[in-house]
Amino acid sequence: MLRFLLGLLFFTVSLNGWANSIENVRLSHSTNETRLVFDLDEKVNYQAFTLNNPERLVIDLEQTQSPKAITLPDLKNTHINQIRYAKRGNNTLRIVLDLAKNLDYESQTLAPNKHKPHRLVVDLKDKQTSATKSATATISSSKIVPVKPKAVAVSVKKTRTVKAKRDIIIAIDAGHGGKDSGAVGPRGTKEKHIVLSIARRLAKLVDKEQGMRAYLTRDSDKFIALRQRIELARRQKADMFISIHADAFRDRRAKGASVFVLSKRGASSVAAQWLADSENAADLVGGITLEDKDELLASVLLDLSQTASLEASLEVADTVLSGLKRVGHVHKKHVESAAFVVLKSPDIPSVLVETAFISNPDEERKLNSSSHQNKLARAVMSGIRNYFARNPPLDTQQQSPQQHIVSRGDTLSTIAQRYQISLASLKSNNGLASNRLHVGDVLLIP
Repeated sequence: MLRFLLGLLFFTVSLNGWANSIENVRLSHSTNETRLVFDLDEKVNYQAFTLNNPERLVIDLEQTQSPKAITLPDLKNTHINQIRYAKRGNNTLRIVLDLAKNLDYESQTLAPNKHKPHRLVVDLKDKQTSATKSATATISSSKIVPVKPKAVAVSVKKTRTVKAKRDIIIAIDAGHGGKDSGAVGPRGTKEKHIVLSIARRLAKLVDKEQGMRAYLTRDSDKFIALRQRIELARRQKADMFISIHADAFRDRRAKGASVFVLSKRGASSVAAQWLADSENAADLVGGITLEDKDELLASVLLDLSQTASLEASLEVADTVLSGLKRVGHVHKKHVESAAFVVLKSPDIPSVLVETAFISNPDEERKLNSSSHQNKLARAVMSGIRNYFARNPPLDTQQQSPQQHIVSRGDTLSTIAQRYQISLASLKSNNGLASNRLHVGDVLLIP
């Protein structure tokens, strides 16, 4: 009996550990349609659904492992901007297609034949083309009615209406305030006053930037609860949240600036809290209400939203930290992560900047200096500017990037792939004889 139970347990573990795999990805494209084919080693069960703002097609392959070595097809001149994939849970592979626009899609699995294996086929079709075909079919089967010229003229005027572009909104949060003075320096300098001064200087720089607008969570010496700061930024539909602080430590020798993003553990805990809280579940996440979604779909939406926000937060934090290194000493040479409450918005990229150690007498003196505060504000502004130069929201006044500012992890090949240009043209347009890059380098995009 014991042997039978052990054998059954071994069989169950083996079965759960088994997974399909993607052997190859193929793509074909015409003017109005794109076909993506995943070659599989076994038949697969899957789910597919679309998300908007930005447009995405999400495909969950059950019992499928993440491919270790696979070449993705060239996406140039197709309806797909990027293909991303990651493991979800124990045995599900999530594939996300970042789409160039809102498209119709059809998907199906095909059994193997003599020359081809199991396949998952995804067809992306232009909605306008589908509508045109439908209209053509209707006209061919009915009597054609002449249209008066005046009616045509009116319809043309309507289709040429252009929606006004909006400003990018940067929420700037001066830490502490009111009854909460924050840290206090050896000479009695209060953190709440210093960070408000820096926040105001940063807001002026943001407002001077074309196509950007600053929002201060507090512009006076008043107390605001931590979660209320997040809500204020979300009501403004902020594109970025920057929280300004001044660090303190019992050892007065501690010095240097630090930059923080939300830790993955903090992100997981807040996602669970949002899903469990009925009031928050009825709120918006990336423009999508969760109150009418089942728990699985709500979890998917939060997961995608938070992943994108964390990636954006880390990118802007890297450039802010690079700017702070030019101002003075930094406490850590890399971006740190922590579960700060003010970083827990699931849909706004958020960064917390510890400008210096106010507990250090030398740094306390610098923090009281107007020129040093301006330097700190400009360092943070450089990070904001560099991020949105590379990632301009589609409905804002920011133009498509004509230059690329090199950040940590960039290579010439990944940059060329991002902008869908050849490596040779990228090097020749920037006069590069080698592939070596430095953080902060500015590359012209042909």
